[in-house]
Amino acid sequence: MSFNSVLPMSKRDLLALIGRSAGASAMYFAMSGLGQAHASPFAGVPKLDGDTKGASVLILGAGLAGLVAALELRRAGYKVQVLEYNDRVGGRSWTLRGGDTYTELGGATQNCEFAPGNYINPGPWRIPHNHYAIMHYCQELGVPLEPFMQLNYNAYVHSTKAFGGVPQRYRHIQADFLGHVSELMVKAVNKNALSDAVTKEDGEILLAALKNLGALDKDYRYVAGPASSERRGWAKGPGGGLSAEPVASDPLTLETVLQSGLWRNISASLSSTHHTAIFQPVGGMDMIPRAFEKHVGDAIRLNSKVTAITQDERGVIAAYVDTKTGEKLTAKADWCICTIPLSILSQIEMNVSPEMTAAIGAVPYEASLKVGLEFKRRFWEQDEQIYGGISSTDLPIGQISYPSTGYGGKGKAALLGAYAFGAAAYEYTSLPPAERIARTVEWGAKIHPQYKAEFLNGISVGWHRVPWTQGCFGTWSPEARAEHYKNLCQIDGRIMLAGEHASYIPAWQEGGITSALDAIGRLHQRVMAG
Repeated sequence: MSFNSVLPMSKRDLLALIGRSAGASAMYFAMSGLGQAHASPFAGVPKLDGDTKGASVLILGAGLAGLVAALELRRAGYKVQVLEYNDRVGGRSWTLRGGDTYTELGGATQNCEFAPGNYINPGPWRIPHNHYAIMHYCQELGVPLEPFMQLNYNAYVHSTKAFGGVPQRYRHIQADFLGHVSELMVKAVNKNALSDAVTKEDGEILLAALKNLGALDKDYRYVAGPASSERRGWAKGPGGGLSAEPVASDPLTLETVLQSGLWRNISASLSSTHHTAIFQPVGGMDMIPRAFEKHVGDAIRLNSKVTAITQDERGVIAAYVDTKTGEKLTAKADWCICTIPLSILSQIEMNVSPEMTAAIGAVPYEASLKVGLEFKRRFWEQDEQIYGGISSTDLPIGQISYPSTGYGGKGKAALLGAYAFGAAAYEYTSLPPAERIARTVEWGAKIHPQYKAEFLNGISVGWHRVPWTQGCFGTWSPEARAEHYKNLCQIDGRIMLAGEHASYIPAWQEGGITSALDAIGRLHQRVMAG
């Protein structure tokens, strides 16, 4: 439906349309931001009491799910060994710093040239306060956290189709949208248009609430003045001396805000996983797996590519290849917890039930891409007063995330210059890495003209071209969950699966951790039952 067909509607109908649109927008941003989950159900680590009688567990994958399983099972007395494909622990909980090298499918190799202290997290990059399990382990293992700036009212929202392509401050769009909608609602209340739902007493309370929410003036209008300017910002702010008097800014019209489409961007922070407080580990996301490694590192064999998994009534055998030497080896245990992404596991020979086999093949993996850029200086702070937060755009880069640390620094700085999903990610990664970075700079310059003069270097990671995942995260459809999810999570003989794909918190580290805790709890019950 076009705006031309919407605007002649009654204001009450228009309010209803806006309400429905805002709700759909909030859902869209929650999904695209992967915030499908509410507060984590984590209520503590399961008790693994009892004599394990020397039972052994083979864990495949040293991402967070595998590391949690290894830590807790070893504490309970199990003999634990872990096979990991990479030459490091952490899986997708990964940080790229200066000096790191990464080779993607197809053979393209990139060298990260960031200055010391600068980094990019190609995978997870933030920890919501209500992801209680990962917060528990950060506290227990002594991983220092710092605030991650998700929402910055001074960041930009941008559309190539609105305002001649000129980016707008988030605060302008949010304040003007809420202000105009509040004014319309006031008129509906005054005309008793809501009398079927609002009593006279509640109507008076509603008027006061709308005046406050929308920054309306004494006559319940959203117009230029102190109230609106305190929300959206002044044309000239209050100061001292003879030039101290502030100048109010002029709000955009309702029609301009609606037709810009930028109101869609103001609901991104409404999903439960984007509420403050949000955190990040000091120094990079891989500080979390490194903390686990201090406790279970001696049980982990790196550079080990699993090629086959077989089980019988006595135990499990994993065949693997040393990726450095080419030597073919095997590992044996009484039980196996496999955390290998389904996108890879579906390519590995494994004798499990037809139901689990079907479940493994039923979950496609999302494509996504991140591009990190390093610049000569923090121009977004120095020139535009943007300290942390995210700018959104309809350009292929999707968004720009400014660093939530090192504020006010004078040296080189890195930011997340692109975060793309789906078709945009596929198109992006069809380009050689150098061209991806060049395009990112070109597109980013439409929001920050300083890009081209200040750019130093960059690095890109397209997750569907990462050899050990071939995708970003598992994407369950409601139909697939109904048919396959329980089969995926069952104990199949002596094999169990764990990871974000075996959770209702896809793509988040919390999903992998809670999945692992559930798996070890049920496995322990099976062992105790003999």
